[in-house]
Amino acid sequence: MNIASWLARTAQLHPDRPALFRGRVAVADYGQFHAQALSIARALRLIGLRAGDRVALFMQNCPEYLVAQYGIWAAGAVAVPINAKLHGREAAFILENSGATLVFAGPSHAQALEAAGVETPICDVTEDGYAGMIAQPPATGIAERGADDLAWLFYTSGTTGKPKGVMITHRMLMTMSMSYQVDVDHVRAEDAALYAAPLSHGAGIYNPMHVRAGAAHICPQSGGFDPAEIFDLAAHFGSVHMFAAPTMVKRMTEVARADGMRGDGLRTVVYAGGPMYTADILDAVDQFGPVFAQIYGQGECPMGITALSRHDVADRSHARWQTRLGSVGRAQSAVEVQIGDAAGKPLPTGETGEIMVRGDVVMPGYWQNPDATARALQGGWLMTGDMGAMDADGYVTLQDRSKDLIITGGSNVYPREVEEVLQSHPDVTEVSVVGRPHPEWGEEVVAFIVGTAAEAELDALCLDQIARFKRPKTYLRIDALPKNNYGKVLKTVLRARLAGK
Repeated sequence: MNIASWLARTAQLHPDRPALFRGRVAVADYGQFHAQALSIARALRLIGLRAGDRVALFMQNCPEYLVAQYGIWAAGAVAVPINAKLHGREAAFILENSGATLVFAGPSHAQALEAAGVETPICDVTEDGYAGMIAQPPATGIAERGADDLAWLFYTSGTTGKPKGVMITHRMLMTMSMSYQVDVDHVRAEDAALYAAPLSHGAGIYNPMHVRAGAAHICPQSGGFDPAEIFDLAAHFGSVHMFAAPTMVKRMTEVARADGMRGDGLRTVVYAGGPMYTADILDAVDQFGPVFAQIYGQGECPMGITALSRHDVADRSHARWQTRLGSVGRAQSAVEVQIGDAAGKPLPTGETGEIMVRGDVVMPGYWQNPDATARALQGGWLMTGDMGAMDADGYVTLQDRSKDLIITGGSNVYPREVEEVLQSHPDVTEVSVVGRPHPEWGEEVVAFIVGTAAEAELDALCLDQIARFKRPKTYLRIDALPKNNYGKVLKTVLRARLAGK
């Protein structure tokens, strides 16, 4: 079943219900939303697109993003969302690896792709080509797709820093959406989804359940995260849902406290994507009330591993409320979660091991990468690479990441990727990149450098090849990197040095 059918059903029953907003301004009702998506589908078919072909999305949050996404699905194609923060060269790799036949882009992103010399055809959603697409007569229907056909090809990074395409099926999106209704929040027609976090990630993957319910979809005029704008829109629309990284929640709390705001109109804020410190969520609940829920997931099991309900987040009466608040909640309804040892065998309650998950929200594998798939999927289980423990009540607490992933401002940075760029400088002998705790961003990127390269040159090198948020905030000179007997860099020693131990 094609998930685009959810939009068709809502448009059939409630064509006049307001659907897409740019700030406070309505730009399409559900009838128009569906018709434009079908026009995109027809246009894609006219250029020779076939079922299963990939079409990319590379732009800031805007209503055109959602129209293009549902048009891609209606045509039977696979959407390839690209993080709008990525450098043009990084986006170019994703286009090449996915074999995308077309990329919908915003104006600045189209320029970045052109500068990177991409060969994939670009459709700038602000120009005549896109206008011509939505002016096409709507396609007569939605392409038939099986539940296990691909819907979304989401690029994440592995421990090597090389992006991998996570294959996300129609079944996965539907199951995740249904589980959201049971385990996270119930979406109603009077609700509104506010997209202040990237549509290419968690915020965007939460759109189908809102489409199915006939809720409104609001893209801020800024195209991104601005606390004052969020509070204004929430107060205007009321009953607003949004997805936010913990650093966004912290910033919203600070701004609201400074300006004497209580977050009127915020109904649900789902947070995930990085460590949420207990003090920060306590402050947030005190400021906004019981509107918060937490989920834990990965691209490989999108938004679907565990959930901590708004009751658990706000509860202060349970004997173990603090422990629960520090957890990521219990297994969502559509999956099984267990803690395993190095061989994947279940560990006793309370012991720390690798978090393992299986169910209909787990990916079938990585795009054209059987080796990575074999490492991640073992015996029917997804090996998350995250370390944690489960208590007797089923609450899972993350202990550490087995990978060296750095999460800064809700965005993932894989050290190897940054190291390879820095290592290309002729005056860098060795380099190791680690994360350092940061009060606002969760973590910041720090590079230990062996060599004589100037910081300005290293900055310029990074800005030329990778996204700005991946650039190290600090460069520390070191005579030699600490290593074990096998020559592996001891990043634990480097992190301890940063902590002053």
